[in-house]
Order: sequence, then structure tokens, then C-alpha cells
Amino acid sequence: MPKKINKTKRRKSLKSKISDKKYKELIQKKKSKSISKNQNKILESELNKKYCKCIKTLKKKYPKNSRTYKGKFGICMNSIYKNRDFDPPYNVSNLCKLYYSF
Repeated sequence: MPKKINKTKRRKSLKSKISDKKYKELIQKKKSKSISKNQNKILESELNKKYCKCIKTLKKKYPKNSRTYKGKFGICMNSIYKNRDFDPPYNVSNLCKLYYSF
């Protein structure tokens, strides 16, 4: 029986792939509901990156016993999804495992 080799998955980059102008344009299209599937996919991945980056910065910036550290998921959810009037995807914080380790 051959030995099983564990391959480590490569982390995805948190850097934005689109410009700010294009990002704002996609948000306007989504709000007016005139967005294509491909554009929506790009926008969702960018929103997810912003959400994960927000969590990561709050996690590094504040001590573990602070209220901000404990509320990091809600704070970032409001600032990224709710303030733009978007429904957040189900279990969105689990997707952050692709970008960094908790």
C-alpha cells in the first residue's frame, strides 16, 4: 500500500484583483439588479476578500479579551455587507480559511 502524501493547499491572496472604479461600478449594478452572473461572481469574491481582511485586521489589532475582538464577525458583516444593503452569503466566515488560518 503506497504512503499517503499530504499536500498543503496554497492560500489565496487577499489583494483586490479589480480597481476601485470597477468595484463601485459593480456595486451600483448589483443594487440596480442589472448585473450578469460573471460580474456577480467577481463582486462576491471581492466582498468576501474585504470581509476576511476586516476580520484579520481586527483580530491582529485588538487583544483577545476586548469587546472588539469578540465582535469582529458582526462588525465586519455590518461594514461590508449590511451597509451596502446586500444579503451576506451563508457561512461566509468559513470561506476565510482559504485566505488565512484562524
